[in-house]
Amino acid sequence: MMKVEAVVVRDRVETVMEAVEEQTGHVGVTVIEAVGHGREKGITHEYRGRVFESRFLPKAHLTFVVRDEIAEDVLHAIVDAARTGHVNGDGICWMAPVYEVTHNRTGAKLEEVERV
Repeated sequence: MMKVEAVVVRDRVETVMEAVEEQTGHVGVTVIEAVGHGREKGITHEYRGRVFESRFLPKAHLTFVVRDEIAEDVLHAIVDAARTGHVNGDGICWMAPVYEVTHNRTGAKLEEVERV
């Protein structure tokens, strides 16, 4: 099993989830609201004549636990769907192996459930 994680712009969460399901058939995901910045280093905005700097931008952290066979396809689906066309700020995506993934309710190994 592989864990594929991504940090994306909040507006792209639904697009990413739909792309993963459409391109790979995988539907399970955990989404956590996050803040952060990369090269864009935040934004500056003006409110009532005062200038404010926001160092951290709203993001979403998505986690998919998938079969090894579809991990690369999931990663590519995420990267394609998360792309906004801006110079910076689209986020990042990575994957890593995970072991002994078990459903809490049934105690069944996820590898066995996913193969059905």
